[in-house]
Amino acid sequence: MPKGSESSRKFSLIRYLKETRAELRKVTWPTREEALRLTVLVIVTILVMAILLGLLDYIYAKLMDLII
Repeated sequence: MPKGSESSRKFSLIRYLKETRAELRKVTWPTREEALRLTVLVIVTILVMAILLGLLDYIYAKLMDLII
């Protein structure tokens, strides 16, 4: 292993962490209310899709019972 490679790795890791921190400061974070509203929206969407897929599965199963 060449001399100084550990030092350059350490430097690149520190640089990466500093750049990551700088980018995270630019992010527009949602408010608590926005995060809660979007979380509820995701949960409702998942429930609706689960019910829809469950109904389709039930219908297809009944159709297969009729065919077979």
